[in-house]
Amino acid sequence: MGLGFMSSLLCFRLFFVIEYVNGGDLMFHMQRQRKLPEEHARFYSAEISLALNYLHERGIIYRDLKLDNVLLDSEGHIKLTDYGMCKEGLRPGDTTSTFCGTPNYIAPEILRGEDYGFSVDWWALGVLMFEMMAGRSPFDIVGSSDNPDQNTEDYLFQVILEKQIRIPRSLSVKAASVLKSFLNKDPKERLGCHPQTGFADIQGHPFFRNVDWDMMEQKQVVPPFKPNISGEFGLDNFDSQFTNEPVQLTPDDDDIVRKIDQSEFEGFEYINPLLMSAEECV
Repeated sequence: MGLGFMSSLLCFRLFFVIEYVNGGDLMFHMQRQRKLPEEHARFYSAEISLALNYLHERGIIYRDLKLDNVLLDSEGHIKLTDYGMCKEGLRPGDTTSTFCGTPNYIAPEILRGEDYGFSVDWWALGVLMFEMMAGRSPFDIVGSSDNPDQNTEDYLFQVILEKQIRIPRSLSVKAASVLKSFLNKDPKERLGCHPQTGFADIQGHPFFRNVDWDMMEQKQVVPPFKPNISGEFGLDNFDSQFTNEPVQLTPDDDDIVRKIDQSEFEGFEYINPLLMSAEECV
């Protein structure tokens, strides 16, 4: 997990300073490799599973797993980022009902308007694993780009709800099995969703059978890929479309600031004297 470690308040602006993860995200690397070997996908999905289980044990549904939100550090280990859609405070058996998520990764139970729990994260992992190993979304429709009616969000949701997932024949039997198990449209039957043995079921699946989970959790397993990095703060693994964007601060708006409960910002008044003085705030 990538956690923020410093924050500061400069007059009307609040800044969070978080760890710089210089290996880029999985989306960046997938765009260059198209698809990954099963061994690579196994490593990443095992580390992601551990991260999701860590959140679930603490009553948190992640709700936004996707290639863009899986970062690689300088050694090639993963970190999850962007916790803006998390649901916190769930006890065993609790559910929630908010419709949210990135469209291509939204679980069927959310689309059906049902209450849901941690199951939606395991569905999203299935989608992500399919993308890694097949090089495409499990919901891609051949020829849809030529049909405007098949290029809508509503049509995508219909496909997620109704389409039978077709596994590429190039994948191994174990890979096909784990994808079908994660992409079960019934959350009660989905891999990882049993209330007592959920995560153990994932660990014991044949696709993960050779994974040493204790070593994986301690980051003692050597990643299958180490990002090419020119320096500690190098931008090699980020699309220049984003790194070339100008830095723009949010405009001050006194009306908005006055409407916010200022007690929410307690503890953010610290200003590092090594960086600046209070008179220099902007």
